[in-house]
Amino acid sequence: MTETREAHDWAGEAVAVRRFQERLGLPGLVDVHVHFMPENVLRKVWDYFDALGPLTGGVEWPITYRAEEAERLAVLRDFGVHAFTSMVYPHKGEMAQWLNGWAADFARRTPGCLHTSTLFPEPGVESYVREAIESGARVFKAHVQVGAYDPADDLLDPAWGLLAEAGVPVVIHCGSGPAPGKYTGPERVERVLARHPRLRLIVAHMGMPEYQDFLTLAERYQEVRLDTTMAFTDFADRFAPFPPDALPRLSDLADRILLGSDFPNIPYPYVHQLEALERLGLGDAWLRGVCHDNGARLFGLG
Repeated sequence: MTETREAHDWAGEAVAVRRFQERLGLPGLVDVHVHFMPENVLRKVWDYFDALGPLTGGVEWPITYRAEEAERLAVLRDFGVHAFTSMVYPHKGEMAQWLNGWAADFARRTPGCLHTSTLFPEPGVESYVREAIESGARVFKAHVQVGAYDPADDLLDPAWGLLAEAGVPVVIHCGSGPAPGKYTGPERVERVLARHPRLRLIVAHMGMPEYQDFLTLAERYQEVRLDTTMAFTDFADRFAPFPPDALPRLSDLADRILLGSDFPNIPYPYVHQLEALERLGLGDAWLRGVCHDNGARLFGLG
């Protein structure tokens, strides 16, 4: 993997990422949208991106941090990411519980990892979600696009209730970018929130491309947050640019915007996400909240 590291100059990039934090006086970064998963599953995800599948909208998507698990962890440490998730997600039934077992073990052996779990609309989901919460899960991942399911499915309703009661956040990919799915978009998510208004949903990718609609949900429901994953980058601007007239809404929701990156599955350097946030011009206090303080507060980090 040395050749890959040299090709991307990850060590040089780490210097830039650290300088960004030092300028803002940050103790580190809290990244709520990082993917670690079983190696055979991750390889299939990379193969899918390489093949320009329909869920990428046919957009060329090179994986910048294609490396073995240990090296990817070393890169995050070099970048000063001191808390991160291990987003796992099923694309079919009878898969979520197995992924949860893997993710629990990964969190136990990985300093800085927030114990992550997932779910799918299937018989038994309430049981294994309860089990994950009781075993210490700190965040869940729901992928409406890949799983091709309705988040308002009755099978999920008890699980959403458990998560709302426990106050465990859920990072949910429910926007229609980079390509729409049968159940993506804000309407079905709003049905879930109408039933469970205390559910701590973190809308992935700022809800792209339905940015305005998901900002409205965050304004309506106090526990809704949005992560920055890919939003505002040059890559996303090619097919889902953030509307400039919505920038004041980002400022008003300053305490509920969280840093997300999609590491390692991003087609550009990690530092570009940070630069993209800085060039929004919303100020250092806003950046500090997004890149560290909001996530640290949500997860009770020191």
